[in-house]
Amino acid sequence: MTQERVESRPFHELDSLWHAIQGRWTMNFSPVATGLAFSDWLLHLANSPGTQATLWLRFWELAAEALDERSRPPADATELSDRDRSRCRCDDPAWESEPYLSMRVIYEKGCRWWEAYATDVPGMKPRHKAFISFLGREMLAFYSPCNHLWTNPELMRLTAEEGGANLARGGLFWTEDMMRLLGWPVPRDEPALSVGRDLAVTPGEVIYRNRLMELIQYRPTTGEVVDNPVLIIPAWIMKYYILDLSPENSMVKYLVDQGHTVFMVSWKNPGYEDRETDLEDYIELGVMEAVDKIEEVIPGKKLHAAGYCLGGTVLAMAASAMARDGDDRLKSLTLLAAQTDFSEAGELMLFIGHAQLSFLEDIIRFQGYLDTGQMAAAFQMLRAYDLIWGTWVTRYLMGRREPLNDLMTWNADATRMPSRMHCRYLRDLFLNNDFSEGRFRVKGRPVVISDIHEPVFLVATEQDHVAPWTSVYKFHLSSDARSVTFVLTRGGHNAGIVSEPGHPGRRYRIATIREGDRYMPPGHWYHDTPVKEGSWWIDWQRWLLAGSGKKGTPPPMGRFTGTGEGCPAPGRYVFGT
Repeated sequence: MTQERVESRPFHELDSLWHAIQGRWTMNFSPVATGLAFSDWLLHLANSPGTQATLWLRFWELAAEALDERSRPPADATELSDRDRSRCRCDDPAWESEPYLSMRVIYEKGCRWWEAYATDVPGMKPRHKAFISFLGREMLAFYSPCNHLWTNPELMRLTAEEGGANLARGGLFWTEDMMRLLGWPVPRDEPALSVGRDLAVTPGEVIYRNRLMELIQYRPTTGEVVDNPVLIIPAWIMKYYILDLSPENSMVKYLVDQGHTVFMVSWKNPGYEDRETDLEDYIELGVMEAVDKIEEVIPGKKLHAAGYCLGGTVLAMAASAMARDGDDRLKSLTLLAAQTDFSEAGELMLFIGHAQLSFLEDIIRFQGYLDTGQMAAAFQMLRAYDLIWGTWVTRYLMGRREPLNDLMTWNADATRMPSRMHCRYLRDLFLNNDFSEGRFRVKGRPVVISDIHEPVFLVATEQDHVAPWTSVYKFHLSSDARSVTFVLTRGGHNAGIVSEPGHPGRRYRIATIREGDRYMPPGHWYHDTPVKEGSWWIDWQRWLLAGSGKKGTPPPMGRFTGTGEGCPAPGRYVFGT
C-alpha cells in the first residue's frame, strides 16, 4: 500500500461516517444522486421552450377535463388501473359528492399530468427520467385527499361517530412507533402467530449447520417417496418460512404430502461479525455444502433444486459452476421469481446507480450490514400508496391495529444483509450485470447460464415489483437447457409464489420451450399462452414427478453434523434477531 493511500484512509472513514449520518435523514437516498437527477431534468426543461409550452397547454386541458368530469357519472372501478385505485382509495359513495369529488378528480388529473408529461423532457438520461418520475409520485402521494382527515369523508364520518376516539388511539400508536424509532424500549404486542407454533411447523430435523446456514430434512408423510429429493434455497433477505407458512399454504408440506423428500436451507441472520461474508460464501457454504450433505444422506440420487428470489439467483450460479466443473448431481432446476439478467430489473434499479451505490456502500460498510429498517424502507417506497400511506390512514387516523396474518407476520420478521455480500450483489449483478454477461466468477473462473442443460422450471408473477416477470423471462436468452417451462402466475412477488391449491382467484399461464425451438418475445408469449385456473403448484409437482425415478421406501433421516447440536425444525437460525 502506498504512503498516499495510507494517509488518505482516515479521511475515507470520515466519508463513510458522514454518509451514514446523512442516510438516516434521507432514507438512504444519496443527495448527490438525487441532485444530479433533478439538475438533468431542470436544465433540459429550461432549454426546451416547446416542451414547456406543451406542459402548460396540457395542464389547462386536464384542468378543463377535471371540471367536465365532475358532472359525469362515477367511473366504473374496473376502468381504473391498479395504480389509480391504490393512489386514491375512494370507494365510499361520499366521494361522489362535493367538495370531495372535486378534490379527488383534481388530484388524479394532476398525477396523470406528472406521469405522462412532466417527465417527458427530451435529452434526459433514462435513469434520471425514471428517478424523477418516481420521486414525483412519492411526493404527490402526500397530497392524496385520502391521506388527510379534513379531505377524506370516510375519516370525517368515523371521527364524528367515535367522538375523536379513533384519533386518540392513533396518536397513542404514533407515539409508541416514534419512541421505538428513537430507540426507546417500548414493548410490542405479542403477535397472534409465532414461528414453531403456528408457522414453520412441518415436522423435520436440522441435520447440518455451519456459520451461515442450517439444513432441514422434513419427515415423510407417505409410505413411498419420489426417488429424487427436492432441495429448496430461499432468499436470505427474509426468513425461509415464506415457503412453510401455515399448514394450509405451506409449499414444503404440500411437497411432502405428495411423496417428495424435501430439504430446506435456513439462513443465519448476520450481524456485524459477518460483515466480510461474501456472495461466494452463500454459494459455497449454502448451496454446495447442502448438496454435499444430501448426497451423504441419500447417496447416488440426483437433486431437484429450487431457489426463490435471491436464493434462485445464487442457485443458478451454483448450478452453472457445477455444470462447468462436470458435477452432474442436479436433476432439474426450478427458479421462483428469480432474476439472472438484471438489465431490466424494474423499479429497484432506481436505487442503484454509481453515485447511489457508492453512498449506500459507505453506509453499510460503516454498520457492517444493511439493517432491516433500511431494507424495508426501500420496499415501502416502491409501494408507498399501500405500505406507507395505507398504514398512515389505517393506524394513525382510523386508530386500528389490524391483526397480522401469516404472510404479514413473516414480512415483519426481517433479516440483515452482510455488507460485503450486499455491496457485491448490487454492484456486480444489478449495476454491472456480470452473471448474465459471463463476468461473474466462482472459484476464480467465470460461470455462464448456457452451461446448464438440465430441465428448468421458471416461475414469475404478474405484479412483481422486485423481479418483474419480463426480467425473469430473460433467462430464455441465455439458456441452453433441454427444456424451459415458464409459468406466469397471478399475484405479487410473495403472494404469487405462495399459491396453494384451493386458494380462490388463482390463475396462471404455462408453456414449455424445448431445445431447438425459436425464441418468443415475452409479449407474444403472454398473448399466445392461454390462462389456466387454479394453482401452478399442481403442474410443478407433476413436472417434478415426470423428471424423477420410481417411488420407493423413504430414506432415513440424516445424522446431524456440523456446528453445535441437532434440533427439530424449524431450527435455531430462524429465531435469530
